[in-house]
Amino acid sequence: MGFYGYFLWSQKDSKNESFILSVNEFKFFTHFICFSICSFFALGMAWLFDTYTDADRPYLDAFTTVFSFFATYLEAKKVLSGWLYWIVINGITILLYTSKGLDIYAALTVVYFLMSFVGYYQWRRTIGS
Repeated sequence: MGFYGYFLWSQKDSKNESFILSVNEFKFFTHFICFSICSFFALGMAWLFDTYTDADRPYLDAFTTVFSFFATYLEAKKVLSGWLYWIVINGITILLYTSKGLDIYAALTVVYFLMSFVGYYQWRRTIGS
């Protein structure tokens, strides 16, 4: 996904040499459809985790995993609300790591959590400009 994002972000208009991809936003209906599809896959993954592994919190694990892939895709497409997904995902992940005694990972995720707010506000300032 990183290569895909780099490819999209590095595309320039041949006439004025400005970057083609700018910060944008999905409509509510698009988010609703994407959220529904991700939830469907997360529920399926959670069922697999719950049935075939000894995961402590298979549903939270599955939802954070599936929605992390989706949030990464949104970042590659420069969709502003991708940062909102990351804020929620990182907040839940902090709780998951803390409950498992993985304090170093929880601390790292706190950094990601804070960076998500910074990213959101920086992108929000550029939308429409």
